[in-house]
Amino acid sequence: MKRITTLILSLVAIALFTFSFAPKNIDEAEAVEEVKELVYNAYINGAFNELSAEAMRKGFHEDFAIYSPKGEAISKYPIANWADGVAKKKANNYDLKDPKNKWDHKFANVDVTGHAAQVKVELFNQGKHVYTDYLSLLKFESGWRIVAKVYMQH
Repeated sequence: MKRITTLILSLVAIALFTFSFAPKNIDEAEAVEEVKELVYNAYINGAFNELSAEAMRKGFHEDFAIYSPKGEAISKYPIANWADGVAKKKANNYDLKDPKNKWDHKFANVDVTGHAAQVKVELFNQGKHVYTDYLSLLKFESGWRIVAKVYMQH
């Protein structure tokens, strides 16, 4: 009887130890919604519809850059420059109510695997497809952040 009790207690201890250190499963549907909300607030509204440099700085990692080809080299446009440009645009009385300054979007794909995500978002202005953007995100202790962007201008 003592052996069975010891065995049961050992198994329970191993199970509790294993459970407490096992990687936590991320609810994928919940993560997809978190990522979409971040992209909507920091990117769609922050960079385009509301011109909120504050929302951009909150949702984009400080090491973020837009990557684009420049011949055979890669051009990098850092978030600090982009957010500063958005703030200047807004300060110069950019008319956010003008319909030509309204951007619509479509989430073409949102893929989340653990703490990494990739979002394909299509941007439209006055009904015209202008950009297809690929945003890479990582989940940090503080939450999701956009870390890189590549794009196609149509």
